[in-house]
Amino acid sequence: MQKTILTRMGDGERLKMSPSEIKAELQDGSQTAASMARIPELTEEDIQQLYDIMAEPGRVVSVPHGHELIVTDDGIAECFGGSEADGGSGVSISRQSAVLSYERGLAADTASLGHTDYSFKPVKAILDAEQQSYQTISMLTTVPLFYGSQPNMGLYFQPDGPFPNPADLLPVGKIKAAQEAQEQAAEQLCADMVYIGKGLNEMGCEGFNFDTAGSTGDAEFYATLKAARQLKQYAPNMSIIIGMASEFVLGMHGEIAYEDQQLAGLFPHEQVKLVESAGADIFGPAINVVTSKSFPWNLAKALTMVKETVARATIPVHPNVGMGVCGIPMLLEVPIDCVSRASKALALIGKADGL
Repeated sequence: MQKTILTRMGDGERLKMSPSEIKAELQDGSQTAASMARIPELTEEDIQQLYDIMAEPGRVVSVPHGHELIVTDDGIAECFGGSEADGGSGVSISRQSAVLSYERGLAADTASLGHTDYSFKPVKAILDAEQQSYQTISMLTTVPLFYGSQPNMGLYFQPDGPFPNPADLLPVGKIKAAQEAQEQAAEQLCADMVYIGKGLNEMGCEGFNFDTAGSTGDAEFYATLKAARQLKQYAPNMSIIIGMASEFVLGMHGEIAYEDQQLAGLFPHEQVKLVESAGADIFGPAINVVTSKSFPWNLAKALTMVKETVARATIPVHPNVGMGVCGIPMLLEVPIDCVSRASKALALIGKADGL
């Protein structure tokens, strides 16, 4: 048996751990997730299989033939032309060239397009330009092409938007005013997302990705669910993805509900049921990484939540496997040793439908 196993911390720092230390981290990570979300822990067989993946000597690991998963993304198709500060390659090429390079050079399963800011609010003002870009690129791509963006309700609060900022109201005890501001912002956000979705559907949009939903809390998740339902009713053949911002919905409002279900505090296995009800086609859980904990601990935590989510879901589940979520260290350029191990574990143990 190996005396030490090379792994990482949640911030990407390299470290060596003994087999017993790895197993203890896996057990503790799973127990933590089970306690937080009130769900079952990983089984002994799961822990052993996860340990075996951690202990594989290769820098990159993979699944057996026949267990490959489809991959969707949140704008990574434009990474070749994206700035290095955003994790891109910084190559001086257009969005169109970047997407085609991703599709044809990397044999992508799907590709995506998104505004540079990757938030819905700025897209509304330039929708005609985004429609033209999407139509042009979709005529040249073969794989499904999604249009993605973040709800990012924070842009609707002052000083960037028209509504009072809850961050200013809550500290001074103006709870009701903060809730009302969030409700008003949520309605405007929903209207904007539906407007953009309908506009892109007119250009033949094949898929719409609500990315990092709930980043400003439960009111934003409410707006996303409401917009997804309206778009699905308007365009039933346009695939809709809802990918989350965190493992549980932040209660910034605290009382807002969707279909009589209070949204604050919901974990992925609960979130997915509302996403299904809204009519979305794919759900992307995001399990937060604790940077002061090890990669084995973080992956076991994520795997515990994803496994239960998949077990309860009736739609495909594509866990978000990127910087700071689902076990992946908080690094701009994520390490392939962690990405490949997390992907293999989510496929074989978590039974995910995609990544």
